Amino acid sequence: MNRFVVALSAVVSGRSAWLLLGVSGLAYLKGLTAIWAVIGYITVEFFLFLYYAPRIRKFSETHDCITIPDFFAIRFNDSNNTLRILIVTIFIIFMVTYIAAQFVGGGKTFMANFGISKDTGLLITAGIILVYTLLGGFLAVSLTDVFQGIFMIIALVALPLIGIVHKGGLNTIIYELNNIDRNLLSLFSQPAVLIYGLIGIGLGSPGNPHILVRYMSIKDPSQFKWTAVVGTIWNIIMAAGAILVGLLGRVYFHNLSLLPGGDEENIFVHLSNHLLNPFLVGLILASIFAAIMSTADSQLLVAASSIVRDLYEKVLYKNSKLADKKLILLSRIVVFILVILAVFLSVIIEDQILWFVLFAWAGLGAAIGPTSILSLFWKKTTKTGVIAGLITGTISVFIWKNIPALNNLIYELIPSFFLALIATIIFSSIRFGKHEKG
Repeated sequence: MNRFVVALSAVVSGRSAWLLLGVSGLAYLKGLTAIWAVIGYITVEFFLFLYYAPRIRKFSETHDCITIPDFFAIRFNDSNNTLRILIVTIFIIFMVTYIAAQFVGGGKTFMANFGISKDTGLLITAGIILVYTLLGGFLAVSLTDVFQGIFMIIALVALPLIGIVHKGGLNTIIYELNNIDRNLLSLFSQPAVLIYGLIGIGLGSPGNPHILVRYMSIKDPSQFKWTAVVGTIWNIIMAAGAILVGLLGRVYFHNLSLLPGGDEENIFVHLSNHLLNPFLVGLILASIFAAIMSTADSQLLVAASSIVRDLYEKVLYKNSKLADKKLILLSRIVVFILVILAVFLSVIIEDQILWFVLFAWAGLGAAIGPTSILSLFWKKTTKTGVIAGLITGTISVFIWKNIPALNNLIYELIPSFFLALIATIIFSSIRFGKHEKG
């Protein structure tokens, strides 16, 4: 794909309803400290474009890798398919969770704007995404990500500007926020450990396959510096817009009880309804669904391709030549099954979108992130070490998330990422592989 498509699709597919609904809701509650939730991933993804992306792109071209499990399998001569099976299992666990959170985002949007139940709204969202994903492949999804990204950025720039003008200017907004709560305009009003936890969100970017496959797909690898600049600018503008929406929402609606369902994650839609005419509200809703679809479709395709290519084609029928039509049909069946699983999970979700997405983000980031980084940058990394890192990252995320004392201490991604990193290094040092490709 060309550099512009890669730059935009890589950042847009990673943002989802988490940005428009989750981050704006966080800014509504916590004020400017929400900026720490975006600084981490913006910084990390800038450096991923510059250093990580060229390496995985070069390796994938040299060894004909299409998926992330492909990369690990070839890098470590995974003849018994242990890595493929383990990585696909991790993908299914956390990506279905991630997709479910997107469906919840759609359900909340329908509920806030059309007055229907959240469950009905998420079923409509799931149906739209299912049909839309079945009709296209990776290229189609990436190209539509660009279009959806443009919708998102227009909404994230236009809505704050209209809100500021409507209130009489930025000075008025600052004055009113200070009257409501001075801490809303402080960058350090939250405990330091929370700030570190929010910054740590960036550690998830090198572990989320729907972002990584974009790096593998660029037509001209010499253009990664260009994509780093464009992608980072896009990230900054979108993040600033979401935070401004949350702050403005607090000015217009001082109390949480004024929002639909008393839910801060409805501020984006509710503020739009308050400020805009129905046609423009429709465009704002389109931007929310663009955010949801740009992530959900990417995750569905990545998960489905991993199951079909890495389990069905490379494990079950590794010595057979399978027809492309059969593989495409099977991929569509898998997409359908994944959507059903995500719908079932989304119905029972009780957490806010922000935190549910962050759990799935943490699982992928802690398992795939450190192991892929070491695989690309440390020649002594071994298959044994990677397996240890994958298992450590996955299990530690679940343990940390489900122990209140630990969960309240710091975001589970940070300790889990470094535990997986240490485990990979230790087990790689104990036993070096003999047949690994650098």
